[in-house]
Amino acid sequence: MNCLIDIFPFTKFDFGPTHPFKIHRLELTYKLIAAYNLIDLPQAYQTDPQVATEEEMLSFHSKEYLETLCIADKGIWHPKMIMHGFGTGDNPLFPGVYGWASLVAGASITAATQLINGKANTVFNFAGGLHHAMPTRAAGFCHINDVVLAIKKLLEHYDRVAYIDIDAHHGDGVQHAFYSTDRVMTISIHQSGNYIFPGTGFPHETGNGAGQGFAVNIPLLPGAGDSAFQLAMKEVILPLINAYDPPVIVTQLGADALTGDTIASLAMSLHGFEQIVQTFKDLRRPWLALGGGGYNIGNVVRAWTLTWAVMNDVVVDDEIPANWRAMAARWGVDVTNLRKGDHERFSYTAPDRVLADLEQVIAFLRHHLFPLHNLR
Repeated sequence: MNCLIDIFPFTKFDFGPTHPFKIHRLELTYKLIAAYNLIDLPQAYQTDPQVATEEEMLSFHSKEYLETLCIADKGIWHPKMIMHGFGTGDNPLFPGVYGWASLVAGASITAATQLINGKANTVFNFAGGLHHAMPTRAAGFCHINDVVLAIKKLLEHYDRVAYIDIDAHHGDGVQHAFYSTDRVMTISIHQSGNYIFPGTGFPHETGNGAGQGFAVNIPLLPGAGDSAFQLAMKEVILPLINAYDPPVIVTQLGADALTGDTIASLAMSLHGFEQIVQTFKDLRRPWLALGGGGYNIGNVVRAWTLTWAVMNDVVVDDEIPANWRAMAARWGVDVTNLRKGDHERFSYTAPDRVLADLEQVIAFLRHHLFPLHNLR
C-alpha cells in the first residue's frame, strides 16, 4: 500500500506575500493529483498528520530554541529571536509559526510511523523535507527539521537508514544530525555551495568518527542538466546504496533543481526528475518520500504529481486537465504539459565544464569513500 499525507491542515499558514516559499503549492499539488484521478486508487490511502510533541522535537532541537519559537508564534518579540534565526528574510515571523513547524514535523513522523507499522510500503509527505533547520537555529525557510525527526523515528525500528537528497540546496541540517554515526548514510546531490545557500556540502565532508564515510556530497555546477544527475546516480549513489543495503530509504524530493526555478539553476527536466523517482522506486525498499524546495510553482506541482503517479505504477497523460488549469490560473499558475518544461531554451545535457568538474568529484568519492564500503 502507498500512503499520502493529507495536506489540508497546512493550508491555513502563510509565510507572507513577498516570501518565495508559497504554501499554496501544497494545495495545488494535491488538486492536480486529484484531477488525474490518483486519490482513490485501490492500492493507496490517505492519513491525517499528527502534530509533533515537544518531546519529539527535543530529540534534535534545544529547549530554549523551542521556547523561543513558541514565543514567536504568539507574535511577541524577544531578543533571542535573531540569535535563533527568527525574524529574518528567510525565516520571518508569522502568525502560527510554531503550529506550522510542529505540524510539518509531525506529518513526517506520522509518515515514518506508517512504514514502521507495516501499513504502507511507500509514504509521501510533500509538505515535509525542510532539511536546513539546526538544533538551535532556523535557516533556509526551515524551522523544525522534520527530516531528522522522521529518521530518528525510523531508527527506533530499523538498524540503519539511507537518506538521499536531490534538492538544489545541500541537506546540511540532516547531515549535521547524523555526521558521527554509521546508522544513517546521508547522500546529497545539490548545486555547489560556492554558488548558493547554505555554502556547504563539499566532497571532503564525509563524516566523523563512526560516521566516517557515511556522509556523501555531490556538488554540481550551475547548468548541470539531466546527464549530470544520471552520471552521479550511476557512478556514486546507486553503488553506495547497494553496498550499504539499507532496510528503508528516505528521499528529499525538492523541485528547485528543475529548469526555471527562481532561486537555483541546475536545469533538470521534469522527465529527468521522473526518472530519478523511478530509480528510487526500483530500489524496492520501504520508502519515505518528502517534498522540499521549489520556487517555480508550476514545476513543483508537476514534479510531485509525477512522483505520486510513479509510486502507484500509474502512467498519466501529458496534457494537464482543464479543470485544474482553470483553478490554478487564480494563483497565477499556467502550465499545459506535465512532463515538458516551460523553458525550452535550456539544454538538459550538461556542459563539458560541468561534467569535467563532476568527474573530479566522482573520482574523489570513489577514492576516499568506496574502499570504506568494500567498493572499488
